[in-house]
Amino acid sequence: MNLVKLSWKNIISKPLNLLLSMVLFGLGIGLINFLVLLNHQLKNQFDKNLAGIDVVIGAKGSPLQMILCNMYHIDNPTGNISVKEAAPFLNPKHPLIEKAIPLSLGDSHKSYRIVGTNHSILELYGGSIETGKLWVQHFEVTLGRVVADELGLKIGDRFQSSHGFQDVDDLVHEHGDGFEIVGILAPTGSVLDQLILTTTKSIWDVHGHEDEEGGDHDHDDHAHDEHDHDDHAHDNHGHDDHAHDDHAHHDHEHDETGFNLVDYPDEQITSLLIKFRNRTNFQALSLPRNINENTDMQAASPPIEINRLYSMIGVGVDALRNIALLIALVSAFSIFISLFSSLKDRQYELALMRVMGAGQQSLFFLIIMEGIILAIVGCFLGLLISHIGMEVLAGYAKASYRYSLTGWLFLKEEMWMVLGSVVIGIIAALIPAMRAYGTDIHETLAR
Repeated sequence: MNLVKLSWKNIISKPLNLLLSMVLFGLGIGLINFLVLLNHQLKNQFDKNLAGIDVVIGAKGSPLQMILCNMYHIDNPTGNISVKEAAPFLNPKHPLIEKAIPLSLGDSHKSYRIVGTNHSILELYGGSIETGKLWVQHFEVTLGRVVADELGLKIGDRFQSSHGFQDVDDLVHEHGDGFEIVGILAPTGSVLDQLILTTTKSIWDVHGHEDEEGGDHDHDDHAHDEHDHDDHAHDNHGHDDHAHDDHAHHDHEHDETGFNLVDYPDEQITSLLIKFRNRTNFQALSLPRNINENTDMQAASPPIEINRLYSMIGVGVDALRNIALLIALVSAFSIFISLFSSLKDRQYELALMRVMGAGQQSLFFLIIMEGIILAIVGCFLGLLISHIGMEVLAGYAKASYRYSLTGWLFLKEEMWMVLGSVVIGIIAALIPAMRAYGTDIHETLAR
């Protein structure tokens, strides 16, 4: 006697009961698994994009907003800081700071963010060039792999940037020939894949060009920039500001373009990404507090702010998880009710099975098997619902935040859900199975 086949026929003989049990159980399992998938992928994205950064320095405002904007690129900047304010932290001889990477944000192309920075940002995320070369001259850009794939861009293409992070035609800048693509990065699985990287000077020149009324602006004339700087120094000869700039000039190294950020103290950047030489150094640990208390800038610790974000969304996630568990318990109870109520109608059938040679154990396992089948079918329905729901959310996240999530990621936790569903099915069917085990042949047939 094939108990599995017989159990399945008994279940499908009452399709409404089957549908109710499957839908209830599927919703519970589906919601639980959806939360597991979402939490796993978000945590991976957040942890990967921490990139060993110890502190972010930027304009005063919400520290969480500053972290989300400058590290995860899913929010707006809190403002800008002047190069003069940031200069002390850019000194390569700083006793506490191993690396300070400047970021200039505010523009985009087709909603993908353009970041003015230097090549050191690649070291944070393990980035490397795949085709072409890294940006060197002003108005050269190197694309993250996702940007190149999604927009169909290739080396040699040019484009105009847009003000802000939305794809709005009215906000497109007019700056000569625009940006030229000179390279595409290899995929890293980090936020680097979603960025368009160029020089800081390029970001300034875009806005400087718009501020000029009818004047020509040469984007790539570095000699002209140096001449302007020399005139500035000459006009301020003998003043403290010049002494500060001259000191900065000698203490700071030029980047790959020959461009020295601190030569432009009156310009602005969005933030600095800081890595400490020694994270256990007491002075390094107290640096953010000193910046917050003694300067017009703000310093925030990425791990602290991300943990704060987890705690903020954790309440909602816990509430949804509890609702899902409640649905799963209700569905288990519905399986119990379905099996228990069907015993009355099936007593004659069970008695005939006994007469035909089936033992008490066979009847017991028949009902247990029905509970297991109901739970497994409901579980797989729930897993399917969760993956489809995650894929829908992934499309929304990609369109709104340019973050790559997927509904087709399968985790080992899902196997535990299947095993847990089997246990729930067994527990729900246990009492009905015991009643089937105790079926009295003579009394049943006599009735």
